[in-house]
Amino acid sequence: MKQRSILREVSIKGKGLHTGEEVQLTLKPAPVDHGIVFRRIDLYGKPEIAPRANLVTDLYRNTGMVSGHAKLLTVEHVLSALNGYGVDNVAIELNGAEPPILDGSARHFVQLLKEAEPVEQEKERSYMEIDEPLSVSDGNRSLVALPYDGLKITCTSADDRGIHTQHLSIDIDPDTYLSEIAPARTFTIYEDIEELIKRGKIRGGSLDSAIVIKGDKILSKEPLRFKDEFVRHKILDIIGDMCLVGKPLKAHIVAVRPGHALNSKLAAALTERFGEIKTGAAKAKKKKAKAPQTYVSTDETALDIRRVLDILPHRYPFLLIDRVTEIVDENELVALKNVTFNEPYFNGHFPGMPVMPGVLQIEAMAQAAGVLMLRRVASEGKVAFFMSCDKVKFRRAVSPGDQLVISVKITKIRANKIAAATCSCQVAGQVVSSADLMFTIMDATDED
Repeated sequence: MKQRSILREVSIKGKGLHTGEEVQLTLKPAPVDHGIVFRRIDLYGKPEIAPRANLVTDLYRNTGMVSGHAKLLTVEHVLSALNGYGVDNVAIELNGAEPPILDGSARHFVQLLKEAEPVEQEKERSYMEIDEPLSVSDGNRSLVALPYDGLKITCTSADDRGIHTQHLSIDIDPDTYLSEIAPARTFTIYEDIEELIKRGKIRGGSLDSAIVIKGDKILSKEPLRFKDEFVRHKILDIIGDMCLVGKPLKAHIVAVRPGHALNSKLAAALTERFGEIKTGAAKAKKKKAKAPQTYVSTDETALDIRRVLDILPHRYPFLLIDRVTEIVDENELVALKNVTFNEPYFNGHFPGMPVMPGVLQIEAMAQAAGVLMLRRVASEGKVAFFMSCDKVKFRRAVSPGDQLVISVKITKIRANKIAAATCSCQVAGQVVSSADLMFTIMDATDED
């Protein structure tokens, strides 16, 4: 079968389900092997995002992705229309983060594709084909992908109360997708709406764009389009989320209570599996990546940020050392922390007069002391825990643009496990804070 694109550019407008913002979506023709690519034309540089499992970040009642500074939400319905209707190459331009929800189904997107007129291109379509079963699960939810010459989905949908249970098994091609799947609308349980609103979701939701299940009642602006509309929409979502593998999939997917998180998990597993097949390593053991050196060797006299990240478990926004400039000996160390206005705590501490919290200066000293302690002992697989502080003094405010020079000197050590250190922070040669700290070394796997 040949690859397909569209003959002409088409657009549609509406509100995003979760953002509630008006957005215009435009489908544009694309050359062979271009694939499906989103383009945020409202952002500087018009960044592009090709839907892939490794970019997925938001899976709460939608499939959302982030690449660089570009974010997308609720892409599953437009992806479902493209996948189900057999369009391989298209550019999707958006002037917002989220495609319009429209009536909560994929029907309007398929109608848009029909208006754009799908056309065959000169190159054959490449499929992802699996040679053995692959499964993912989460509690009582599961997805299994079986070898199959085509795309077939067998799905069982049910809510937590065990009512509204529906089942459907269907082969997917453009004709069956158009008539049997695309019109199925999204739905939610009435009791879930309050939590969705608290999370800042469904700002653009209404009975025009979703079905609400309240007990045994169905709340909708129109009658159900199918007696089993809920399971059909679950299949619609699976078809959309399978675009995350990057090419059309040949498989029989058996789904029990699927959702976007589990769909994405299967897409990631398929992507990994297909990568193994392509390289001829499907049954070979993967080579383990070389583990980072998680200790400070005695010949290291300075540490850049990469080595600091190897040694300390802390990460943004709580890593408070940028560099170790000097390790004098096993008892003394000097580190740096560059204080910028981008630090997250400046938003509230304090608006109009940004000041670095004193407790974070203490934490910076503790992290520097931990690095020094990990140099003294056989510290691979160890972590330093801050225990207490004494004689704490703050002498002047630390503001954006300052550079903290953190000095640490170990004064006592017992059994290479518990240590005390005298620490200070300086800015431009003046001491801004100081403290006596105590900390201990423990195995990184210790639970107590």
